[in-house]
Amino acid sequence: MHTIYAIVTGPLVWAAFIVFIGGSLYRLINMIVLAYRTEEFIFTYISLKYSLRSIIHWMTPFATVNMRKHPILTIVSFAFHICLLLVPIFLLSHIILWDESWNLSWLSLPDPVADIMTMVVIGGCVFFMIRRITRKEVKYVTSASDYVLLAIVAAPFVTGFIAYHQWFYYQLFAILHILTAEVMLIAIPFTRLSHMIFSLFTRAYMGSEFGGIRHARDW
Repeated sequence: MHTIYAIVTGPLVWAAFIVFIGGSLYRLINMIVLAYRTEEFIFTYISLKYSLRSIIHWMTPFATVNMRKHPILTIVSFAFHICLLLVPIFLLSHIILWDESWNLSWLSLPDPVADIMTMVVIGGCVFFMIRRITRKEVKYVTSASDYVLLAIVAAPFVTGFIAYHQWFYYQLFAILHILTAEVMLIAIPFTRLSHMIFSLFTRAYMGSEFGGIRHARDW
């Protein structure tokens, strides 16, 4: 067990970050090159003003018409994404690892708050899964890979929650937590999870087109 722990906290961590960073850069560069080759005109009307207007508006809860039409989905989505981003960055145990390895540290979330936010992420995954099963318009565009992605996102939080509270076999779930987090990191550039990378570019494009060309709002 100690050997496995050393592997997942050593070489596999480096491999996961290298694939994540390298894959993300590859996707971004490929997107820019493809745009230049096929739709170079896009770059003639990209506007910082309309890009920021669109990004800020879509990052504001209930700012768009669609958000107001689906209040429960909006609340769950914002809570889910906020907790998904903040927990891994501001969890005390993660900060301690950064401090031990790189002598870097920052403010952390109180453990009870991190617990609640972890449960929000897990609950959000369950909500999105049920929604894909029960809503016809969502079920129609759902494939098996969507359920796999939900499992990939939920797994690090479920295993981390169990490991933190030392339920069952602590060492096993600590290893599973690290391993599933590495799988999620690797999956981001190459799956639908890449919207974490591309969403700002999408909004910049849509905002610029609607604001600068159509002279309309994109919400």
